[in-house]
Amino acid sequence: MLIGVPKEIKNHEYRVGLIPGSVRELINHGHQVIVQKDAGMGIGFTDQDYTNIGAKIIDTAKEIFATAEMIVKVKEPQANECKMLRPGQLLYTYLHLAPDPDQTKLLLESGCVAIAYETVTADNGTLPLLAPMSEVAGRMSIQAAAHCLEKAQAGNGLLLGGVPGVAPANVTVIGGGVVGTNAVKMAVGMGANVTVLDRSLDRLRELDDIFRGTINCIYSTHDNLEQYVLDADVVIGAVLIPGAAAPKLVTRDMISRMRPGSVLVDVAIDQGGCFETSKATTHADPTYIVDEIVHYCVANMPGGVARTSTFALNNATLGFALTLADKGYKQALLDDKHLRAGLNVYKGKITYKAVADDLGYDYHTPTELLKADA
Repeated sequence: MLIGVPKEIKNHEYRVGLIPGSVRELINHGHQVIVQKDAGMGIGFTDQDYTNIGAKIIDTAKEIFATAEMIVKVKEPQANECKMLRPGQLLYTYLHLAPDPDQTKLLLESGCVAIAYETVTADNGTLPLLAPMSEVAGRMSIQAAAHCLEKAQAGNGLLLGGVPGVAPANVTVIGGGVVGTNAVKMAVGMGANVTVLDRSLDRLRELDDIFRGTINCIYSTHDNLEQYVLDADVVIGAVLIPGAAAPKLVTRDMISRMRPGSVLVDVAIDQGGCFETSKATTHADPTYIVDEIVHYCVANMPGGVARTSTFALNNATLGFALTLADKGYKQALLDDKHLRAGLNVYKGKITYKAVADDLGYDYHTPTELLKADA
């Protein structure tokens, strides 16, 4: 199979779909890989690093999209990239379609086959291709919050962990999944006073055990959510409904009653955000103020630590990339229900129910479409 790796073009996005080590694995399996010029430069990989292991360097994304059978990316294709996709061409990347009707429409019109990293599943019910970026984003959320608390950033001037004789900041984490757990780890490590809210009692018990009673593990009701949001100096939005738009759990009314200079970090912004006042921002302009509350809503947070993120992502995505290339996407998807769960768009049809429901499209069962097209 001919596999193409275009350079990422989203604002301050330096990650790359395949590192040289991953390219080498694909070539060892008998495949060809073309990589856009300077695609890996943002994380320290030169074009020579790719050619040394057998890849071919291509000058333009247009040529890659025009010739590759499978496109491997990191972030969702931008509008001009969507328009370069061909009918039947395989796209393997993050998509986050539910809050993005424009991208969804363009992908449908392209006739491509789009597999979303974020909805591929595992036997234990987890999302293995989303998990590494969730780990990174969860940890970064606390770094970002600590910076935003500084007075020069319009924060309330608190040091997250305080100092002896001065109380630390209160951090409320909404959601105890991968993002939330990693946010808690960082916040506890920095000495903050941490509360995590979740609707799973089993998960709250696990977190209480992991952190040995050093955090507050609170069952998430409207009353509890309001109480701990209003008492927080930092609120981390870490909720996820796989493939669907994030619920707006923190209302504008709650935000208007928070202490001035408090900070909201919405890690769920890729799925539309879980704060009513959230809107996507970029690394170039990461924050804005609503009701004297600092909002940090960068839609590609892990891109800020692009080298770590790229290696972590490739560790997770390479196995499925090899399967898709070795078997071809039809057989690979039919053989593996977990990979099939990642199929969001198939030749003009929506094949992920949450996306279809949120955006008002007809839902088509992936297996039926694949078998009919075999």
